[in-house]
Amino acid sequence: MSNYVETTSEKTFDNSFWSILREAFSGSSRDFTKDSIGLGIFLLAVPMILEMFMESVFAVVDIYFVGHLGANSVAIVGLTESIMAIIYAVAIGLSVGATATVARRYGEQDKDGAAKSAAHAIMLGVVVSLLMSVVGIVFAPLILRLLGAEQAIISEGTTFMRIMLGGNAVVVFLFLLNAIFRGAGDAAIAMRVLFLANLLNIILAPCFIYGPDIFAFFGIDAPQWLIDNWIFPHLGVTGAAVGTTIGRGIGVLFAAYWLVRPGGRITIHKEHWQIDRDLLLNLLKIAMPAVLQFTIATASWSVLVAVVAGFGNAAIAGYVIGLRVIVFALLPAAGLSNAAATLVGQNLGAEKPERAEKAVWIAAFVNVAFLGLVGLLLLFFSDRVIRIFTDEPEVIAYGTNALHIVAYGFIFYALGMVLESAFNGAGDTWTPTFLNLFIFWVFEIPLAYILSYKFGFGPDGVFWAITIAFSLFAVVAALIFKQGKWKLKVV
Repeated sequence: MSNYVETTSEKTFDNSFWSILREAFSGSSRDFTKDSIGLGIFLLAVPMILEMFMESVFAVVDIYFVGHLGANSVAIVGLTESIMAIIYAVAIGLSVGATATVARRYGEQDKDGAAKSAAHAIMLGVVVSLLMSVVGIVFAPLILRLLGAEQAIISEGTTFMRIMLGGNAVVVFLFLLNAIFRGAGDAAIAMRVLFLANLLNIILAPCFIYGPDIFAFFGIDAPQWLIDNWIFPHLGVTGAAVGTTIGRGIGVLFAAYWLVRPGGRITIHKEHWQIDRDLLLNLLKIAMPAVLQFTIATASWSVLVAVVAGFGNAAIAGYVIGLRVIVFALLPAAGLSNAAATLVGQNLGAEKPERAEKAVWIAAFVNVAFLGLVGLLLLFFSDRVIRIFTDEPEVIAYGTNALHIVAYGFIFYALGMVLESAFNGAGDTWTPTFLNLFIFWVFEIPLAYILSYKFGFGPDGVFWAITIAFSLFAVVAALIFKQGKWKLKVV
């Protein structure tokens, strides 16, 4: 990038590379409907990729520490995560509504309307998270039983699941508040929130899991007085739930502070909390299909767990570890997809649909290059990666196969992720919802069962079904996107 100073909207910006990089980390005040599209993607994507990278750290930190407790503990985490995936779906769905409306208002230069949209999105989040908490706490043992868990896992895992599902509000609002910042183009704040939450999780999770045994786990010869007075209890697998929930909860409080603090790209004031029924209905019209969209997609993972469960606990553990690594690899790419969603929403608000489309294709190209490289790394180092999390040979074998097979489709995943985010950023949440329904339920799940049990592929049949389904999703989404109907969506 050249070393010159650019003036935009009466503000002066230094476009040297290091200045732009600092701007990406500290937060940008640029108008993303006017500046260079590539520059806008860079400024939004850098903090968003780091944000999603840190979100992916959640997916591997706990499984790393829990993995050393044995296959049963890993299975507990995996079975719970298959239900937490539904909570993530709801959180992401609500976040889509928040990002689409906030970005659209911001592109229209209506900052007051953006703040009001954010406040109403939070109201919806409160109601939804309370309902999910009640269901999760009451029905945790039944849910584990329906997922095919053995009695030992049900007994040990009920408390873990109750904490995770009962404390779902920290997940919902971590996604929702960060989505509001992203919609306004303040991706740096969302990055800081995830950094804080992750740092606390990395510290607290192992402390609660191992208690005084944490020193032995890390090979530290601690003095006896320190071990005797260690304040963290030994909770085993339940400690992972406690540490994660506390870490995320503090992250939510930090995000809430920045949302009401004056001087940012978006600030919620007292008057924005006055209920506007039309605005709530508009948010619901966008968010509910998005919730359904991600519920359909993530619930399919729960069904796939059930398919894998037929091959034993080692297969479940291998699937869970493999899936965590895959999520770790994909979430940074989701950050780039989120940048595309913000640019789509703001540019449609500014009545620049062609600029919005161009931003999507540029983001897609970059994402394909990034995930293509990640896929190659997983193909060559699958076994070594899985061994980081477990030393059980059978689990390693299943996990290695999962990474090896799923990595074949990473290029298609990259394209599909950006296109799905683009539809959602435009407020066209029904199109990806129907795609998820037909591809992941009508096609992927039956294919996984047939390949696993009828053709004798075993758990590998599930992994191949995942790769084929996501590749099909990308191709169909691209064909629909090129038709351009999403540009006409009114938000």
